[in-house]
Amino acid sequence: MWPAALWEKLYEPTIRKAAGLGRAAEAADPDSYEKAFAFCDLLVVGGGASGLMAALVAGRSGARVILADEDFRLGGRLLSEKTDIDDGPALRFVAEAEAELQALPNVTLMRRTTVFGAYDGGTYGAVERVGDHLPVPAPFMPRQRYWKIVAKRSLVCAGAIDRPIVFGGNDRPGVMSVQALRSYAVRYGVSPGQRIAVFANNGYAWSAAFDAAAAGAQIVAIVDVRPEPPAIQLERAKKRGIRVIAGGEVVATSGKLLSAVTVRTARGTERIAADVLAISGGTSPNVGLTSHFGGKPVYNPDIAGFVPGALPPGMRVAGAADGDFSLARCLAGGAARAADAVGDLGFAAQATPVPQARDNPVTIAPFWHVQDTKGAAFVD
Repeated sequence: MWPAALWEKLYEPTIRKAAGLGRAAEAADPDSYEKAFAFCDLLVVGGGASGLMAALVAGRSGARVILADEDFRLGGRLLSEKTDIDDGPALRFVAEAEAELQALPNVTLMRRTTVFGAYDGGTYGAVERVGDHLPVPAPFMPRQRYWKIVAKRSLVCAGAIDRPIVFGGNDRPGVMSVQALRSYAVRYGVSPGQRIAVFANNGYAWSAAFDAAAAGAQIVAIVDVRPEPPAIQLERAKKRGIRVIAGGEVVATSGKLLSAVTVRTARGTERIAADVLAISGGTSPNVGLTSHFGGKPVYNPDIAGFVPGALPPGMRVAGAADGDFSLARCLAGGAARAADAVGDLGFAAQATPVPQARDNPVTIAPFWHVQDTKGAAFVD
């Protein structure tokens, strides 16, 4: 705050007095909650490509399997991507896998369930949102259920999240992650804006832009910090009429709601009209659960991000959570790790053909922060 001389005499005392001015509710919580226990041979955390493949392999072996996913639908990122598995839409694979798992008596599917903690003795904490999504829950239905899951083995297939690129004005309404753009356009069939610009340092963002364009969104420009993006991506952008600004950086945004972005290149600056800016600084594996026993994530330069290091006893990791962003490797990794896990417990995993999918290489240039920008820069 400015001027700094007023911090101790004005700003800090005012802030401290303001703390706690809200009134705590005196009425009892009208909702009810439950606690429950579950036991299994293998707990699979995450219902994306790796998790579904892992649950299929483990379920077919006869092992008791729990598949927990925080979404109300299984599929993970496959729900938001236009891609094929075995020469058919990925959503067909998701539907067929879910139907088979639902029919297996030794498999339990826990949707709307977030696994939040790993503890001693193979115990995991999870919260199931039972009635949060219902306008009028049934009588005596709990709002949430707290689960203690005791698993002999676990397989974390928790996926990954978009990283931002930090610059002044990156918190203006209309600025979002590339994954959010892809989900709006592909999964929900909604374009978040009329003129959409993409700012990135990696190939995944281009795929997301192409998927959004195929769903009907208007992509006015892809700004990539790399001076020479891969030729195949440049060709795909040209076919779709999408302008590419290579070696560029978004240095500013304008408008109360986003109305324009300012792009800086070696040739100077340019203002581009846009009401949505989708950003991706790369993809970070979700390493939270893998770190609960003190294991430190390890930097992987191939993805410019951290992957799990030493794992808790009995835990394995597969797919994007392990830094494998190729769909083909996600499917193969989920199957292999599940077979290893149930094999440890004496179950014979059946030979399961791994579905065919694209083996997309990771293309990324490490880039975190745009230098010499003005205004507040939001870091999440």
